[in-house]
Amino acid sequence: MPTRRNALKKMLTGAAALTITPTLSIAEMTEHQTTPTDLQPFERKGNIRHAVCRWCFNAFPLDELCRFAGQIGISAIDLVGPADWDVLKQHGLDSSMCNGAEINLVDGWNDPKFHPQLVRNYTEMIPLVAKAGYRNLICFSGNRRGMDDETGLNNCVEGLKKIMPLAEQHGVVIQIEVFNSKVDHKDYMADNTPWTIELCKRLGSENFKILYDIYHMQINEGDVIRTIRDHHQYFGHYHTAGVPGRHEIDESQELYYPAIMRAIAETGFKGYVAQEFIPTDVNKFAALSKAIDICDV
Repeated sequence: MPTRRNALKKMLTGAAALTITPTLSIAEMTEHQTTPTDLQPFERKGNIRHAVCRWCFNAFPLDELCRFAGQIGISAIDLVGPADWDVLKQHGLDSSMCNGAEINLVDGWNDPKFHPQLVRNYTEMIPLVAKAGYRNLICFSGNRRGMDDETGLNNCVEGLKKIMPLAEQHGVVIQIEVFNSKVDHKDYMADNTPWTIELCKRLGSENFKILYDIYHMQINEGDVIRTIRDHHQYFGHYHTAGVPGRHEIDESQELYYPAIMRAIAETGFKGYVAQEFIPTDVNKFAALSKAIDICDV
């Protein structure tokens, strides 16, 4: 791909940078990196477990992304299905949020007509996730299509209760992702934390959590840090991205991620925070490195 070739041409050797200027941040070291194999693994502080969403870096082969991730202190790849788990294992990386059981983003658990297929899908996938040694499996509410909140809640509970005993048996956590319905996912039902928290309460299982997407909830709700402090017990996973635009999480956008990460760490959270921004920098690896630097509080 032309953009990828151009990016790689602009990189110099990160190993030389590491030797000559050891005080550089990992982002600065990778700004001119030739390949993802130049750096020795970088040790992070350990307060945040870092991951990255696969789809945001589809310009690179998964093997290449895994090699680079391991070097900059990322220990997991998000949103990877069974077909690619072997690649992650080859690099010693976790599959921090498994996917592949969902139908799509709009046909979900809030509509009973999708329950038979969803129950089949999740019944097959849950044991696979557990056998591979993984823990988290994503799910979606689906779109409203004129449905009110209470009906949607009741339908989700009815359907999800059919798979939760299996999830509990295998130690798999089903996680429903919250999306914004203002910009990116018009009509999506799980577009706010109160609705999804109520769903957690009605299901009453420690194996059902919320994938709290900071980008999406900044758009729909704001008040991100207070929400994390007050309701962290319902959150099993976090996603990041810059607002507006869903791009880099640096000073070009309105969220201050160091403070958000500190709030997450202070709750005692032991799960993953996954980068889910779409890089605009021609050097996508450098953009990812900088994001991890920002979140490594």
